[in-house]
Amino acid sequence: MRTLISTAFVSLDGVVEGPGGEPGYRNSGWTFKDVDFLPEAYEIKGREQEESTAMLLGRVSYEVFSPVWPGMEEFATYKEMPKYVVSTTLTDADLVTNWGDTTILRTLDDVAALKRTEGGPIIMHGSADLNHSLSDAGLIDRYHLLVYPLLLGAGKRLFSTTDKDTQKLKLVEHEVYANGLQKNVFDVVR
Repeated sequence: MRTLISTAFVSLDGVVEGPGGEPGYRNSGWTFKDVDFLPEAYEIKGREQEESTAMLLGRVSYEVFSPVWPGMEEFATYKEMPKYVVSTTLTDADLVTNWGDTTILRTLDDVAALKRTEGGPIIMHGSADLNHSLSDAGLIDRYHLLVYPLLLGAGKRLFSTTDKDTQKLKLVEHEVYANGLQKNVFDVVR
């Protein structure tokens, strides 16, 4: 079974919306304008590209990343990596042609089937709504979180508010940086 990793930039109060400057969110760009940049805090991002063998995205994140990431040197490894987009509305005609193979998945059962295939880890960037559904369905195996020392208040949250049983996490890696960022890697305990 493949490991599904959710990776996110998250504020201390759990907000993941608009970290890179996406329009329409009051605090858009909070990862770069409100905290000093320290390259060592982002080491995990390079490691994710090296260790992942596929990428999973929700429709909204796909529509934000796909016009930009194919041409960015920082994400060159992702260009040829197989990508999967969970969407009930996208069609093959909506997919970009310069970002490698992309497959549309329609249901959480499709994601579960993907996890049962042979291969290495699957990385999921952004995708707050998809994260909620996958977490509630017990399909996420690990979280890579860069926690920012910011309270953003309103905004999309990483974790759902579904009334459910407690989900234990095991901290397997952590580090605190001089700019206040915290790296937390958690395995989901089953």
